[in-house]
Amino acid sequence: MFRITRFQEIMKALPRSSFDHLVKKHNGDKYIKQFGHWEHMIAMIYAQLSGATGLRPLETSFNSQMAHHYHLGVAPIKRSTLADANSNRKDTVFTDVVAMLMQKVSRQLRKQSQQILYLLDSTSITLKGREFDRWTHKNRTRHTQGIKLHLLYASQAEAPVWQSISAPNVNDVEKAVDVPLHAGAVYVFDKGYCDYNWWYRISMTGAWFVSRFKCNAGVRIEQELPIPEEAKEIVLQDQWVRFKHKHPGGKRINHHYEKPLRRITIARNDKATPLVLATNDMTSDALAIAQRYKERWEIELFFKWIKQHLKVKKFFGRTENAVRIQLLTALISYLLIALYRQTHGLKQSLWECLCLIRATLFHHPELDISLYKKRRRQILEMSKIQMRLF
Repeated sequence: MFRITRFQEIMKALPRSSFDHLVKKHNGDKYIKQFGHWEHMIAMIYAQLSGATGLRPLETSFNSQMAHHYHLGVAPIKRSTLADANSNRKDTVFTDVVAMLMQKVSRQLRKQSQQILYLLDSTSITLKGREFDRWTHKNRTRHTQGIKLHLLYASQAEAPVWQSISAPNVNDVEKAVDVPLHAGAVYVFDKGYCDYNWWYRISMTGAWFVSRFKCNAGVRIEQELPIPEEAKEIVLQDQWVRFKHKHPGGKRINHHYEKPLRRITIARNDKATPLVLATNDMTSDALAIAQRYKERWEIELFFKWIKQHLKVKKFFGRTENAVRIQLLTALISYLLIALYRQTHGLKQSLWECLCLIRATLFHHPELDISLYKKRRRQILEMSKIQMRLF
């Protein structure tokens, strides 16, 4: 009797029919006779989940599981073919697959009644040396040479719901205008996303944001709010403020000029200067708003997680296309793990789930459980019929 492997169970979140629709949409497999997008995707996801260190170990380990290739819809791979596909094949299908999986996470989040907390940030991935310098050198900054990954992270789902890849010299706020906004959600980001007109768009959507004021922000105080006794050691000030200038410079117009904001000053034990928060939430408790900003650290932990546990620092190819495809398949793998964990109601952390998957990728989970139950039943039966020694 045929039983699916854990790898096939994980891939249920990415149905072959939906994937083929995306490939057809972009004419991705036109003129391709062998090693189409599906084989390419499976090979790269396997590389992420198995922790392959290079193309040669990937080829050897994947081809050693030939008995499972038929049910995955793939054939044995050649490292030269995979290297050529990474270098020359466009990343449009991979980008759409990431978006499709992120939509699944978003739909499940919106079904929940609780308020959704979104965290927005970016991280840089350094790429220097032979072949990398050809396309990263001209867009480098004083601190970074490589690429930048922009992410919107859903705190409750512990998964990203929007992504964009750019050169490191692209300002974070330039990509922020592409972030999908949902009424009733809370968006948390640092002062690198200081754009008053974008803040105004968030307010007009019916969403809330928590960020930081820059030290030179021109505002006037409208009202001082009382600070509860239990919060006085943490909350130094709680104020309603408005912007002083409708035209901050040139022909620019500050559309948030007419709307008040809330400025909350929070004491920091580890630093001499306090934290000055900006929010359009005029009713919530000041400590609750400060806690939302503190939770922004979760996206930093996410960046650390994928860099430590998935293949986003050592690349199988050195072209821009190869780097983008590997980064996108890392996000796809993360989302597949998160959806697998949610579907099966696993209580383990994502790292523990990845360890389990990595160790049992081609095992038959149902068969393992049935064998365990059978052995357990035999042990119990033997214990009943055995003579007691004492």
